Amino acid sequence: MGGTMIAEAEPDTQAAEPAQPDGAPWPIPPEGGYTLDDLYTLSLPPHTQLIDGSLVFVSPQRKFHTVAMYLLETGLRSSVPEHYRVRREMAVVLGPRNVPEPDLVVVTAEADADQNQTRYEAKDVVLAVEVVSPDSEERDRDTKPHKYAAAGIPHFWRVEQAAESHHPVVYVYELDQGAKATSYVLTGIHRDALKVEVPYGIGIDLTEIDRL
Repeated sequence: MGGTMIAEAEPDTQAAEPAQPDGAPWPIPPEGGYTLDDLYTLSLPPHTQLIDGSLVFVSPQRKFHTVAMYLLETGLRSSVPEHYRVRREMAVVLGPRNVPEPDLVVVTAEADADQNQTRYEAKDVVLAVEVVSPDSEERDRDTKPHKYAAAGIPHFWRVEQAAESHHPVVYVYELDQGAKATSYVLTGIHRDALKVEVPYGIGIDLTEIDRL
């Protein structure tokens, strides 16, 4: 019976460190987890996020995620006031161990003056939007909203895919002022059309996703 001969390896008293497919070693987390400084000094894949000191890598996205982001970004830009800016997939610093990357953000124009900047501060974010993916359901539905609220971001949208129509369903939240502005309250669920007056007047036909 034919086969491939495998040379017998010499005994090794020290286990090999795990490596990435290209042979490079995986970064070893420091005691206490990674920090903001590590996120910008390590060689990491694009769009890596920092959540509670852990690195979160981006997985391949479904078509729905990409198209829903485009639909919402276009709608947000169509009526954005001069003193706001709409950006996609930009890091937001919530603290030294938390730097998520919302799918979309609305930020103040003053915070968007540098063309070379790589992140925004939480205080500069007016709205954060997360389009839920199968691999990020817990983060987008629970972890991130709690952190955005605790950081004082006044508005949050969670976008899900409707089971039957496959259209976006947008859950709109605002900071609960009665809870010392550390948690969100649901103010509306928008299925076929999104129409809100805060943080500014926005109207989006969610069924347009069928034509994108």
